[in-house]
Amino acid sequence: MSLVIRPSWLLMMVTAVALASTLTFLFAKTEEHDPSASFESLALLRQLRQLDAQWELNVLKSKIGINQDYDPLVEPLTALRAQWDRLETLVSLQAWSDSPDWQRGREAYLQALEDKSELIERFKSHNAVLRNSLAFLPIAENDIHTPLRQLGGSGRIEQTAVVADLHDAVLSTLEYAQTTSTDRAAEVEAGLDRLAADKALLPPDLQAALAILMTHVRTILREQPLVNGLVERIGAVPMAVRLDELHRLIDQAQLQSAEEDLRYHEYVLLFSAILAGLLLYVGGRLIHSYAVINRVNKKLQEANDGLEQRVQQRTRELRETQSELVATARQAGMAEIATNVLHNVGNVLNSVNVSADLVSRRVRNSKSQGLAKAVQLINQHAADLGDFFSRDAKGKLLPGYLSQLVEALADEQQGIAEELEHLTRSVDHIKEIVATQQSYAGASSMLEAVRVTELLEDALRMNAGALQRHQVTVIREFAEVPPLLLDKHRLLLILVNLISNAKQALSAQDKPAHALTLSVQLLEAGNLQICVRDDGEGIATENLTRIFAHGFTTRQDGHGFGLHSCALAAMEMEATLTAHSDGPGQGAVFVLELPVHTVQGGS
Repeated sequence: MSLVIRPSWLLMMVTAVALASTLTFLFAKTEEHDPSASFESLALLRQLRQLDAQWELNVLKSKIGINQDYDPLVEPLTALRAQWDRLETLVSLQAWSDSPDWQRGREAYLQALEDKSELIERFKSHNAVLRNSLAFLPIAENDIHTPLRQLGGSGRIEQTAVVADLHDAVLSTLEYAQTTSTDRAAEVEAGLDRLAADKALLPPDLQAALAILMTHVRTILREQPLVNGLVERIGAVPMAVRLDELHRLIDQAQLQSAEEDLRYHEYVLLFSAILAGLLLYVGGRLIHSYAVINRVNKKLQEANDGLEQRVQQRTRELRETQSELVATARQAGMAEIATNVLHNVGNVLNSVNVSADLVSRRVRNSKSQGLAKAVQLINQHAADLGDFFSRDAKGKLLPGYLSQLVEALADEQQGIAEELEHLTRSVDHIKEIVATQQSYAGASSMLEAVRVTELLEDALRMNAGALQRHQVTVIREFAEVPPLLLDKHRLLLILVNLISNAKQALSAQDKPAHALTLSVQLLEAGNLQICVRDDGEGIATENLTRIFAHGFTTRQDGHGFGLHSCALAAMEMEATLTAHSDGPGQGAVFVLELPVHTVQGGS
């Protein structure tokens, strides 16, 4: 029996073949879209931003002397170039890699990288000179001061004046290095003029030592503004902006590719529907061809199973990519923690400066000079000490004067020892803050026995200079609290920041007197509650929910790091930190509540 093909059947067959070919073409187009390369490129851009932030952080560490060598300023550049080479390898495989926008963004980033590298090289050179002079300054001062103390003779008063001028010059230079300004520079220049005038009063060997010291002071005057300017220019290089622009271009290309992929999927669905309708029509016309229809259904089922397997595979790939993005985002958050740590170190450095200044003043104003005068008087009457102590008017007063001088020197020594102990504790706290950053990836809290009231006094002492300057009265409402097992350094970090924040709120109010209230108590639930209350400028209602966010601040010179770092430290101790204010001008209260454990056998 011959097979006769009607024209209508031929038309349907041609139509079916055309639809199937079109569907195959569209299905192949949907397979061309692969988002993994774009996702990996975006992840590399985020790593570049993180490396750039770490680079700038290392510059700040080198500026303030935390980093003693310059390897941390070289390593990020090597890593940046390696990551950029990986990114360019990935991008070169994309169709949009030759677009003018991408080429302009690429050239702008490379120019920014070159500019920043050049600035950092200049910073390394000038900062090395500056750090060398700052380190040598105390040694040079001691090389002059020690021989001066051993000299005697009639020029003792002039030598004392030289020592005083030397102390003032060194102190003003160190203050200028901490806070560079025109007024500070003028003070240093004035000190150099006085030392130049005093130079003629010194022996020749000490004149040479004084000349070396004055050379280092002038080096600091010259290099400090240059280093500060270079740090500002390094921070102004728009590398992050260039990376954001490249990020936007990749996002835009990815979005266009996804839209095209979606459009082809819609075409596939449309033509699939048309083809399914044709098959149904053919099936209705070919009822007697069940065998053929069964075979077609079987093939369709196999195609459906294969498509489902590909969908499952794509889902697994997307989940793996998502996990990589989450890990990258966590690493990017480490730059934020480093910035908060530098802010907290800055708070503690205020206390270090106060303690160092007090020790310097007490040493400079020491009563030991009176002892030298008394010894000189005794040496002058060494041949007739008996007659001198019994008959001379000055000799009769000398034993009583020596007794009073011994007491004064003992008090002076005790005061200096206490300030040095405060200074040591502040430095230990800085070390703990830095250690917290370095162990961020897996550190756990270290609990130790803490007297909360003593910790509050330490926090007050670290802010003592600013509180006295703004005439702040501190009201202590301390309940009886036994020694508790707490994370000492995280709690001290929170207290220092809260007291500093309260002081700034008080200084913004134009009042003759300010009050800061600190209260401590154990709650019935067994938690420890610490309140810091001030009658300062207060907090607007709309800001109460944002004050702990990173970067949020209402002050022109603020950075938004302090309260954010407090919130992070509270979370790490499983504590809660809340703020309340009745509005602007009504003051504010911050309440820290944390779980505690008493020390066994503590009193």
